[in-house]
Amino acid sequence: MAIKKSELYSSLWKSCDALRGGMDASQYKDYILVLLFVKYISDKYAGQPHALIEVPTGGSFADMVALKGKVDIGDKINTIIFKLAEANANLKGVITVADFNDPDKLGKGKEMQDRLSSLVAIFDDMLDLGKNRAEGDDLLGDAYEYLMRHFATESGKSKGQFYTPSEVSRIMAKVIGMNNVSNQAQTIYDPACGSGSLLLKAADESSVGITIYGQEMDNATAALAKMNMILHNHPTAEIHQDNSLSSPYWKAEGDDTSLKTFDFAVANPPFSTKAWSNGFNPYHDVFGRFEDGVPPDKNGDYAFLLHILRSLKSTGRGAVILPHGVLFRGNAEATMRTNIVRRGYIKGIIGLPPNLFYGTSIPACILVLDKGKAAGRTGIFMIDASKGFVKDGNKNRLRHQDIHKIVDVFNKQLELPRYSRMVSLEEIARNEYNLNIPRYIDSSEAEDLHDIAAHLLGGIPDRDIDALTSYWQVFPALQHQLFATGPRTGYSQLRVEAAQVKPTILTHSEFVAYTRTITMLFEQWQARNTPALQRLGVGCHPKQVIAELAEDALYIFGSAKLLDKYDVYQHVMSYWSETMQDDVYMIALDGWKANGELVPMQLVINRYFASERQAIEQLEAVREAVTRQLEELDEEHSGEGGLLEEAKNDKGKITKGSIHLRLKDILTDPDALDERGMLNRYLDWLEQEGEAGRRIKKAQKDLELRVAARYTTLTEAEVKTLVIDDKWLATLGTDIQSELNRVTQALTGRIQQLAERYATPLPKLTREVEILSSKVEAHLKTMGFAW
Repeated sequence: MAIKKSELYSSLWKSCDALRGGMDASQYKDYILVLLFVKYISDKYAGQPHALIEVPTGGSFADMVALKGKVDIGDKINTIIFKLAEANANLKGVITVADFNDPDKLGKGKEMQDRLSSLVAIFDDMLDLGKNRAEGDDLLGDAYEYLMRHFATESGKSKGQFYTPSEVSRIMAKVIGMNNVSNQAQTIYDPACGSGSLLLKAADESSVGITIYGQEMDNATAALAKMNMILHNHPTAEIHQDNSLSSPYWKAEGDDTSLKTFDFAVANPPFSTKAWSNGFNPYHDVFGRFEDGVPPDKNGDYAFLLHILRSLKSTGRGAVILPHGVLFRGNAEATMRTNIVRRGYIKGIIGLPPNLFYGTSIPACILVLDKGKAAGRTGIFMIDASKGFVKDGNKNRLRHQDIHKIVDVFNKQLELPRYSRMVSLEEIARNEYNLNIPRYIDSSEAEDLHDIAAHLLGGIPDRDIDALTSYWQVFPALQHQLFATGPRTGYSQLRVEAAQVKPTILTHSEFVAYTRTITMLFEQWQARNTPALQRLGVGCHPKQVIAELAEDALYIFGSAKLLDKYDVYQHVMSYWSETMQDDVYMIALDGWKANGELVPMQLVINRYFASERQAIEQLEAVREAVTRQLEELDEEHSGEGGLLEEAKNDKGKITKGSIHLRLKDILTDPDALDERGMLNRYLDWLEQEGEAGRRIKKAQKDLELRVAARYTTLTEAEVKTLVIDDKWLATLGTDIQSELNRVTQALTGRIQQLAERYATPLPKLTREVEILSSKVEAHLKTMGFAW
């Protein structure tokens, strides 16, 4: 059976548990990822002549499996990996970075033997990784990405910088136009590539392919990047290990004093590194990178920025992640910033939320570079996206809707209040080339000001009602039904009681019509996409499926007033991540199989056994009524002196056994007539409760047997109906309804808030206080407490 994406991820992460304790995440990732890599290429290439990667005899994952339980398993795994590396020159120094015979990290003797045997067994239990993919979707590449995110999360500050969150990587790729790459000869470069995640996400945006270049200073991390490239079907990517600032590897052909230039560049360099100039003299840089100024001795942010600019062709485009300080810090950085802005190299700036990155919690920004259109640049497009994120453990994470909104707004240069605007170079010059985003975009929410006159004299300020204009444009008659002109100019009165605001809105003809419109939009989206869902089958492309579904939802709901189309888009993407993704991957590999994972039992019951389900619900209602009766008797008669008090067992509970014991004790007591009657009554209710439970259990067992039999007769058409209509579309329809509820709640809540705020004018409150004070004073006098 096809493996679920979520189950694969869970299995891979479970493998990490076998190594916990001996080392931290920044170290054990090297072991886990090497084993994943060897397992993958063994499954894919072993026994294939002329394969891209040779898997030699004695150098496969199968050879590792044969070592389970062996005393010398660590040493022999090293030998296997060495043989595999020897057979493939491009794997030397890549898969040999982790020592599987290191007692300090893996334990000594039996501890190492058991740990490695367990680890190999976990990978051995997985399905064939080389075949376990849907065409066009790299399941293992995604699994590798999943592991990298988790390793980065656990590696702690300063050790998680090898990974750039994929959400940020996707934004960078899209805003520099990677989708417009015209041929594979075009190039992309990352001078601080880490594990290669940013480079890969950028390259994946190109439909025709692109030539990849990277450089990474850390040896183990560079090895991760090379493995990552192979796992993601980019085996020809060139990753070099060295310091890009002091020893840039990529130089112009035949000229050691010029850098090689690229069509695109992306980077997430270490923030504000202090030792950036180690190994060379930036004041005499042979590559001419610092003609616009030399960065401060202990802050290398601009060193990486200037290196990237020098590495771009005259038509090149790039995106680099840097801390916000580069936008406003003074002295040498101010001079460099001024020169870069005047040259027109900066196309845009995107301010990101804080705590997105694993090496730091400070907020960062993306500088979007474009040398090709620098000469005619008249402004810089700025986005403040700092408010759009979701908490994810101890980090923040961009949602699908945040990514799409940033990309849409940037690429279409849309100016949105409190979010984005084009800032002219003249305005920037007036601000002395300070690029701090809050200088140009005020993203703070408008303050909810109280109206003193309304507090004193009553009425709801018209300015607060007018602030709801987006609603009144859709419900103009509703506004007049809710509000009447007040006795004072500029103030209105609520026509209905505050408690009746929501019913008034829900039943108003305009709101009813609006609800119908939203429902029709969903039905339109459903009708447009159901045929494609029906056509899903073995070999389909899951990622293409969700891209088409989500983009169409964004398009159709773009015409919906009051709803945010990006919220609708997020519902689709969230459901995909939670459930639908696993379903489609199973269909892509096994087809429309009638099993409990693809078709949950409850769906079969709801469609084919509704009467049986209702019968069980009725039995449960009977049992619940009996249980309530028992609870009432217990509450009324089990207290001190109650008729049930003496029937409790040692644990303070009343059971059949404890009742029978008590009845035996008072069998002949003439004064216990009422108690015996109550005990027998309670016993009768207990029997009824037990009988109801037995009937429910039998009915449920019978239903389970009938459902199991029904699974064996389900046709493919019936499975499609259950999954597409009853599962996927029903869930998404409910999600859209939740957006309608949000609209209702937002309008209702605000109107009720205003009504309650100004319900009682201050003079009336003062008079009521005076009256109450007089009454209290009078009572005190009668009690002899006069003053």
